[in-house]
Amino acid sequence: MDPRLYKLIGIVAIIAPTLHVLTDIMEVTGNGFSRPQLIINYTAFLLIPFMIVGLYSVQHPRISWFGLAGAISYGISFIYFTHTTLLSLEEVIPDYESLWNRLGTAYTFHGVLMIVGGIVFGLSSLKTGMLWPEGLVLFIAGLAVNLLIGLESLPDIFQTVGSTIRNIGLIGIGLKISFGQDPGTGESI
Repeated sequence: MDPRLYKLIGIVAIIAPTLHVLTDIMEVTGNGFSRPQLIINYTAFLLIPFMIVGLYSVQHPRISWFGLAGAISYGISFIYFTHTTLLSLEEVIPDYESLWNRLGTAYTFHGVLMIVGGIVFGLSSLKTGMLWPEGLVLFIAGLAVNLLIGLESLPDIFQTVGSTIRNIGLIGIGLKISFGQDPGTGESI
């Protein structure tokens, strides 16, 4: 793979999760959704499917088919979440709880798809040894936090904790790809 493409994938793996964390902070400090927060969130969510497939591609052909299935599942969930952001903008939905009440089962299904797909991708990626392992552990840990919080029906702020942990992992992976070494050849980028 062209080193410039590696760098681009790494940069997107920095930008998308950073924007997602920013919008979570905006949501918490603003006590719900706002138009600027949702527009930034839309941008982040729009990039995430490309990011996760890009992270799969930098590991190809070493990563398993399970890794591809996990990446695709994670990406599909964010295509749906992108739709929910547009819906929130269009219908002026005030907060996460109202959004979840509006979408219910469909939202929950895609949340589960994100968690399962992300964990499968993360574990498959750990097996290749090509992405920063500490970042992958954070990514998986954040998904596990999201799962536990979903099962316990804790307040929304705790979901933000899980999202932040997984996003920090992705940002770290992006930094390693962008400013470290080519995972395939070990050469400096």
